[in-house]
This record gives sequence, C-alpha cells and structure tokens, in this order.
Amino acid sequence: MRVCVFTEPHRGATFDELLRAAQHAEAAGYHGFFRADHFMPMHRSDGFPGPTDAWVTLGAIARETRTIRLGTLLTSATFRHPAITAITVAQVDEMSNGRIDFGLGAGWFGAEHTALGIPFYTPRERFERLDEQLQIITGLWATPRGERYSFDGKHYQLQDALALPKPVQTPGPPVIVGGRGAKSTPRLAALYADEYNVPPDSVEKCATQYALVREASEKHGRTKPPVVLGASVAVACGRTDAEIKERHALMQQVSALPSEDAIYGPPDKVIKELTRFAEAGATKLYIRLRDLSDLDHLDLLASEVIPHLP
Repeated sequence: MRVCVFTEPHRGATFDELLRAAQHAEAAGYHGFFRADHFMPMHRSDGFPGPTDAWVTLGAIARETRTIRLGTLLTSATFRHPAITAITVAQVDEMSNGRIDFGLGAGWFGAEHTALGIPFYTPRERFERLDEQLQIITGLWATPRGERYSFDGKHYQLQDALALPKPVQTPGPPVIVGGRGAKSTPRLAALYADEYNVPPDSVEKCATQYALVREASEKHGRTKPPVVLGASVAVACGRTDAEIKERHALMQQVSALPSEDAIYGPPDKVIKELTRFAEAGATKLYIRLRDLSDLDHLDLLASEVIPHLP
C-alpha cells in the first residue's frame, strides 16, 4: 500500500508551511505529497493568509525535494486552458525530474468561481470540457518531438501546436481521475486514467466505485484499465485520548463538502480501518493533513501505522 499526504492549502497556508510539510513527509518515507487545487475554503473561515496556486507551489517544492512524488487532487478543468495546463505540468515534471502525478477533475465548487469571476458552466458542459481537456493534455504530451498537434472539439480548438515542452515521464505524468459519479467519472477514468481516486467516503462506496470503473473499462474496450485504485481518507490518529479528540475535532467542521467518515483512534484501530480499504481494492491511500503544523501526526502514522498496512 502506497501512502501519500493530502493537504488543503485553500483553508489558508503559506508556501513555507507547505514546503516544510512536504520535506517532512519525504523524510518520513511517504510515497507522495499532494494538494487540492482550490482558491477558497469550503468552511466558515477568513482563509488567512490566503490560498497558494497549486502548480506554482508544486514547481517550487519540486526543486526542494528529491524523492517524494507530487501532484494535485484535483486540478479543476475550469481554472486553466488545457494547452496551458499541459505546458505547466510538463515543466513541473521536468523540475521534479519526473515525479508528478497529474489529477484533473471537472470542478464542483461554484462559490469560488463566482467570487473570482471564473465561468462555471452546467454540470454537463463541465464534463464535456473535462473530456476534451484530457484528450488535449495527453495528446500534446504524447505527440512525438518534431510533430505538431491539432484538436477540433466542441469547446477547444488547437491548430498545429508545437506540443512542447515535453514532460520527463513518457508519454506523460500518470493521470488521475477522481470522483463519486456513477456514469461520467467511471467512463473518463476508463478512457484516460492511470489512477482512479475516490474522495473521502466509506469503504463500501469505494468498492462500488472501483467496480463501476472496471465495468466502464470493459465497456469501452480498454485493455489496460487504471492500474492504481486510490482512496482519500480523513484520519485522526493519536497516542492519547486528548490527541485523538483534538485531531478529530478538525474533521467535524461544517463544510460545503459531503460529510466524511473520518477514521480516528489509536494506531491499532487506525490500522484496522485502513486495512479495510486495501481489502476493498485500494492500492494507494491519501491521508488528509488538516493542520500543516501538526508534523507529529505525520510521524506517528509513518512509524506506527503505515508499516503495518498490507
């Protein structure tokens, strides 16, 4: 089981805080350090000191780390033009020497789009745009050097693009598609993804979603379905009741997100609960780090939980 740290800087974070957490996670032996791609908190907060841009942050962290994988859960297709996204991510992949995993989603948080003047579109159009973006980004990366790339879609058109720069990874960084949807998300994961990720939810929901992706892969004739099945989990582990209570309280904040089944308790209980995700088919876990300054939580999980997972 590969275990990554997942952070939510839109709640308010500085680059220095993110870098410190990423370097600490690398030293502790975590497989990856991932971040959300949002510009506003979903819960009641002034958001101070403000959000940080996902790809600016990851590019800088890439130059200050050596082994840990880096990526987004998930970059919103509404935030950036796909050709620009392809260039940005390829550059960060080069800056990291091939350590990027690229998560892309349709976008869902309408309030931040309204606040920042970003077009939000209908759900149907968002998924249409996501489909085209996945085609364009992977197409640009896969185009051989010296050749050009064109695309004529409903929402995006490219003509004789240079398809440069190239990422270090070939044909490109692993693509992550995630979500809880029963139709569009499994289809897109089946068609384009190297990894499918389920946002924080129950073990039963994860197993159901994994089955839907496998079914979609068979339906669309894909011979190589997503080889990685991921699950994001909210975890509050502690050595004492006081530690557990304090960390678990952070998971109970009212939010625009769906309610989460947080895993909380001492290490032995957390091991048991996380093992259930592996039994449901998950091969990669993303542990949500709510408090970027609580590095002791990362150490506790790294030393007393992760070594005992399947």
